[in-house]
Amino acid sequence: MKHKTLHMIGNAHIDPVWLWQWQEGFHEVKASWRSALDRMNEYDDFIFTSSSAAYYEWVEHNEPQMFAEIQRRVAEGRWVLVGGWWVQPDCNIPCGESFVRQGLIGQRYFKEKFGVTATVGYCVDSFGHHAMLPQILKKSGLDTYVFLRPMPHEKGLPSRLFWWESDDGSRVLAFRIPFEYLTWGKAVEQHVRRCAAEFKAPFTDMMCFYGVGNHGGGPTRENIESIRALAANPDFPKLNFSSPNQFFERVSNQDLPIPTVHDDLQHHASGCYAAHSGVKQWNRRAENLLLAAEKFSSIAAWTTGQPYPSELNRAWKDVLFNQFHDILAGTSIEPAYDDARDEFGAAMTIAKRALNNAVQSLAWNVRTSDTKPIVVFNPHAWQSKISVELEYGRVSDSEVLMDDESNIVPLQLVQSLATAGGRYRLSFVADLPPLGYRTYHLATATPSPAPVSQERAQGRAVDSLPCEAVEGWAGGWIASDALLENADWRLEIDRATGHIKSLRDKKQNLEVFLGDAAKPVVLDDPSDTWSHNVFKFDRVSGAFMAQSVKLIEHGPVKATIRVVSVYGASQLMQDFTLYAELAQIDVRVTVDWRERFKLLKLRFPLNLNFMQATYEIPYGHIVREANGEEEPGQHWLDVTGVSRDSGERYGLSILNDGKYSFDVNIRDIGLTVLRSPIYAHHDPLVPQSDGQYSFIDQGIQYFTYTLLPHVGGWEQAGTVRRAAELNQRPITLIGSPHPNATLPQQLSFASVEPDNIVLTTLKRAEDNDDLIVRAYETHGAATRAIIQLPQWQRVIEADFRACEIKTFRVPRDAERPIVETNLLEWTE
Repeated sequence: MKHKTLHMIGNAHIDPVWLWQWQEGFHEVKASWRSALDRMNEYDDFIFTSSSAAYYEWVEHNEPQMFAEIQRRVAEGRWVLVGGWWVQPDCNIPCGESFVRQGLIGQRYFKEKFGVTATVGYCVDSFGHHAMLPQILKKSGLDTYVFLRPMPHEKGLPSRLFWWESDDGSRVLAFRIPFEYLTWGKAVEQHVRRCAAEFKAPFTDMMCFYGVGNHGGGPTRENIESIRALAANPDFPKLNFSSPNQFFERVSNQDLPIPTVHDDLQHHASGCYAAHSGVKQWNRRAENLLLAAEKFSSIAAWTTGQPYPSELNRAWKDVLFNQFHDILAGTSIEPAYDDARDEFGAAMTIAKRALNNAVQSLAWNVRTSDTKPIVVFNPHAWQSKISVELEYGRVSDSEVLMDDESNIVPLQLVQSLATAGGRYRLSFVADLPPLGYRTYHLATATPSPAPVSQERAQGRAVDSLPCEAVEGWAGGWIASDALLENADWRLEIDRATGHIKSLRDKKQNLEVFLGDAAKPVVLDDPSDTWSHNVFKFDRVSGAFMAQSVKLIEHGPVKATIRVVSVYGASQLMQDFTLYAELAQIDVRVTVDWRERFKLLKLRFPLNLNFMQATYEIPYGHIVREANGEEEPGQHWLDVTGVSRDSGERYGLSILNDGKYSFDVNIRDIGLTVLRSPIYAHHDPLVPQSDGQYSFIDQGIQYFTYTLLPHVGGWEQAGTVRRAAELNQRPITLIGSPHPNATLPQQLSFASVEPDNIVLTTLKRAEDNDDLIVRAYETHGAATRAIIQLPQWQRVIEADFRACEIKTFRVPRDAERPIVETNLLEWTE
């Protein structure tokens, strides 16, 4: 056995939040690390491994003497930094840019404080790992990866050690930990025996993790003495106090038949992607607000001299911390979500303040003589035609909306958010330049238009009538309590059930759905918070039934039918909106949920054959089986196949602004709205029938989803861009006259070609005033891309591999060249 080596990895896995709040986790980090330092003083060969830059910042600020001691141990190689991320996050829910920031902020912190960066990616307790991680890890200086879940019964792998590869060809050497990442009390010998049984020729090295964990603790004297005693036993392999770095260095220098895995790593805890809607939506909003704030803060800094807000870094740290797997997955105790709400709120406040300062600075410099110009900012680097709503002062019957080229823009007055009177809410479709702004204004029409009816102004339901004469509607428009129809679409709601009875593509002469759609189905869900060992939710308990179906808006921009449904003590409201100019149906959802041990899905059976289900994952996409299993996803899910009516390729993308859990059962899409398990309930504990428990997702929540039917595939439909527009909304600002200002009424600051390249990030560099530009390829096709920054006469031309992420540094000095960097903003 001595020709085999077990690398004994001493660690103290610490959940900063789980069955406790962060303040307790804060203390446990200090206590566990003090213990590890004491063990180093007692045992010269003891090595300690630890991740999570956030913990180091805690200690730095709260126990500087201990921090200095850790710095010395890192320098001598006995305290090993791994992970390179701010925390060990959930590895399915954060957006792609959040994973970049985990590494950017974590690795740069390690470099600044310790003079080194991590080389081993380390996320041992997350519940699944998305398929784009190898590229993100590799471009963050992390060549290897250590994880535990999914376990062998949840995901079959050809070896514990394997090359893990992304679609762009990037790969890291990954290791799945055997059994667990911790040991309790006297269990070391048993754990070593189990790990030793995992050796398979020709592999002669294996990692074995030990140390008290979850609530911290780390390696004990008893652990260390037991390992020393076992090392002297000839029946055991060679036992070395070691680190993941040493293990990977050793196996990398051997000629081993290491297999390659090109897939995501799922499924463990399938229910956590729908648990606690609140924290998931806070995360989505915070990510998008920060990204928009960075874009316009960068633009304002280079355009008007508005100072770039340094506090954005603090906001990102708060977001990244709350992406910790037991927080973002919804699996912590209830008070932990008060903390998460406050910290996400603090981050969003910083982002909103930065965004406001930036757009105010830009709008103030827009040349206009109108008394109340409306400046609309587009945060996306493509021409965006999108629905806009904003609160406004009084609007007279004689006023019309005009763009900067004096064209009349269809305008609709909908119900104001204010009930005090004197305020109106404007609704129109803005046609915006790429990553820039456009100016609109109200003007007196000549001749005056027809008066705006009070019903329309208040957003009340109106009688069914054709609107052929209303300006802006092509081919006529019909709206009633159960029917919306324009030249392209006919949407019919079943008055009895409240479901979509029919959605007809009039141009293609086909039916999108095969049966009732947008059907709210309630399922029995007695599983724990994680839904351990549950892979499908298919035990139907009942369905919401319609209480009312009513037309609530009808005008030259859009028409909306409101469906109110009930189930038990719960109520569901879906507002179905069809537009004159947009080829999509937006559905605003309000849920008042009062059920327990239940799960709510919206189901959409498609009229297709030969289906393929594609899910968005962070900075990428993945095709999965349509077998009804619950799967994590992000801003969009698409099913494309062949229409049963036309025989042509056709599909439906469903976009959302805050949901992460879906299933596709053959051709039937299920969007999981929520689950209501007990907070932090973990099998095998069985809740008592007379116990007093708090249940997740009780009360009111809001979200929006969009139905985007399309000819061809999701690539041709622009699904990625439409989903980005839903989640990162235009910013509107009512300005004032500035006839002597220098900026024109319409301006673009960045654009990208072709359509499959999406610019996600424009920010100030971490170390100077350069701009950082990040983009990725979305369709899985190698592409030559052109990114233009026209206001600074800079052009980036680059070749993207399929699904590749690229980062560029644009110097403030126009004489210096643009260079490509890695995700840490270091030139390789």
